[in-house]
Amino acid sequence: MVKRVAIIGAGVSGLTSIKCCLEEGLEPTCFERSDDIGGLWKFTETSGHGKAQVYKSLVTNVNKEMSCFSDFPFHEDYPNYMNQAKFLEYLHSYAKNFDLLKYIHLKTTVCSVTKHPDFSATGQWEVVTKTEEKEDTATFDAVMICTGRYLNPHLPLESFPGINTFQGQILHSQEYRSPESFRGKRVLIIGLGNTGADLAVELRHVASQVFLSTRSGTWVLSRLSKDGYPTLMIFATRFHQMVSCMLPSSMKDWMIIKQISKWFNHKNYGLGIPKGQRPRMIINDELPSCILCGTITIKANVEEFTETSAIFEDGSVEENIDAVIFATGFTFSFPFLEEPTRSLCKNKIYLYKHVFPSNLEKPTMAVMGHISIKGALLPGVELQGRWATRVFKGLCKIPPTSQLMKEATKKEKLVKRKFLIYFQ
Repeated sequence: MVKRVAIIGAGVSGLTSIKCCLEEGLEPTCFERSDDIGGLWKFTETSGHGKAQVYKSLVTNVNKEMSCFSDFPFHEDYPNYMNQAKFLEYLHSYAKNFDLLKYIHLKTTVCSVTKHPDFSATGQWEVVTKTEEKEDTATFDAVMICTGRYLNPHLPLESFPGINTFQGQILHSQEYRSPESFRGKRVLIIGLGNTGADLAVELRHVASQVFLSTRSGTWVLSRLSKDGYPTLMIFATRFHQMVSCMLPSSMKDWMIIKQISKWFNHKNYGLGIPKGQRPRMIINDELPSCILCGTITIKANVEEFTETSAIFEDGSVEENIDAVIFATGFTFSFPFLEEPTRSLCKNKIYLYKHVFPSNLEKPTMAVMGHISIKGALLPGVELQGRWATRVFKGLCKIPPTSQLMKEATKKEKLVKRKFLIYFQ
């Protein structure tokens, strides 16, 4: 019978997981290695590997009406799109309102999570934690991993010949804090996701020139839509979702392109998506204007670096580059888990419904927040938390391990085959 639940991380996923445990009569204990709650949304001036934090100027991409927890709306005087400080304030209010703080152990690092010797019968876990050099071991009936998707920066230096000879500054977007250190410099940003576009727009105020390198282009949406309403409030509706599911993908893409192109022609701005590439979207209100004004220059993928310059695949060269920022995303990391569970959790195919590892005899471990959804993350992880805790209690059932592993292996083979066909 599951009773005691260990929760790793006190960010968005961790906070709602604590609340979901309490609602099901479970006893949560949350371990947070920093000195405060908030996870990704807790800004500090220092950065580095293992510290998942947003940059200070970040503004949410989803309006407040659609991005709150179901039973705790944002205050009416909050703006529709919030900066980092406002969002962190909301998380503190949420934790205080539901009295969650007393279940959180701050400055406590989880060193390892291993199966109890009689795991096959009990489903229990041994959790080793460290607080100020003091180690402690405790047994829990279930574990909820809420460390998020943004711990391990993906820095693909091996994909860029000559980068080791480049004499300028090299950093991942995770290390970025403010634009001041880039004043007067020529900055190259690699990666055109939401982060890459945000950094480019912010740096154009202080840098002498910003270059934004992309392999595939992207569709750019504004936060504002028809009559000034937030974009997702207009388009992320049940009706639009129903129509989207009914239409062939080619017609759906055509309709989206037609709608997005009402703002500007992406091909004219170097943002067109090549035929055969999977469409991607970002939200940025200023990027088109910056390109139009020349403060941001869109470039092709980098082919090679020299000591001071970047050579691009279209043959163009930009000299005197002072800094390169890799906005190239993150990789999943679960250093505290034992094998083979650690490797399986990295591969979302082996997470049943993106939550439960497929190889466990007992469904007493849940990976929270490792999902990509259209819209806000908060409602999604709240639903995950409700489901996971009910599975722990036996109120909801999931298929046996043998079936889950068989289905996951079959899916992985299918994905690999499609990948090979696509690149032949």
